[in-house]
Amino acid sequence: MERPRLVASDVDGTLLGDDGPSPRTRAVITRMVDAGVPLVLATGRPPRWIPRVCEALGVHPLTVAANGAVLYDAAADRVLAAETLDVETLAAVVDGLRAAVPGCGIAVERVGAGAFDRREEQFVSDPAYVHAWPLPDHRHVGPGDLLAEPVIKVLARHPTRRSDDMARAAVAAVGHLVDVTYSAGGGLLECAVRGVTKARGLERAAAHHGVHAADVVAFGDMPNDLAMLRWAGHGVAVGNAHADVLCVAQEVTASNLDDGVASVLERWF
Repeated sequence: MERPRLVASDVDGTLLGDDGPSPRTRAVITRMVDAGVPLVLATGRPPRWIPRVCEALGVHPLTVAANGAVLYDAAADRVLAAETLDVETLAAVVDGLRAAVPGCGIAVERVGAGAFDRREEQFVSDPAYVHAWPLPDHRHVGPGDLLAEPVIKVLARHPTRRSDDMARAAVAAVGHLVDVTYSAGGGLLECAVRGVTKARGLERAAAHHGVHAADVVAFGDMPNDLAMLRWAGHGVAVGNAHADVLCVAQEVTASNLDDGVASVLERWF
């Protein structure tokens, strides 16, 4: 395609390597933004996990967070829009997940006005929840607190199960209530409002920038990126991507550890 008018990228496993963005990635993003082409981060991460990525990249872009449920202005530290599960649906989803994936722990993500608003209340879980990432920041609460207010995401974690197996069971049980996806293989599911995907969030972000889908290049690696890659004018999978993503992408680049995103962007910037 011709030079894009907007570039969207997943974060973990796509834009970042094991130690964050490489100097090559930072350099091409700086040239791109200086040329007037905005970056949109599109990630499963909640807003509170975005500022550290922005600092590492050297830019503070509009961000599609929580798999499309939140549109977050990183420069202003302001949540522009959020789509939440109401408490009745939340309770039904949690019951369904526990029945479909016996032994799983449940956590919920909430959102405030900014990344760190009500920080201790943003990520809470039942005592059975085992965090999938280092340096966990969730807080264990009782059943009443877990289901007390609307959420942007429900997470189900079972450390000894595969995410794809869990997803099949969860879709059968609660797929009529929520969108079920995953961004890691180690027994972690992410559930959002039905119809909320990175594609929906990116469409909103592109409209904010006055850009149409045909002029967007999007990069991803996991099933939670599928809808976004289909939506964008040019969808690119990094070489380390999930097999389903490799099948959907219009182009496959090098892995995230080999500067796959940068190698594509360097055609134009």
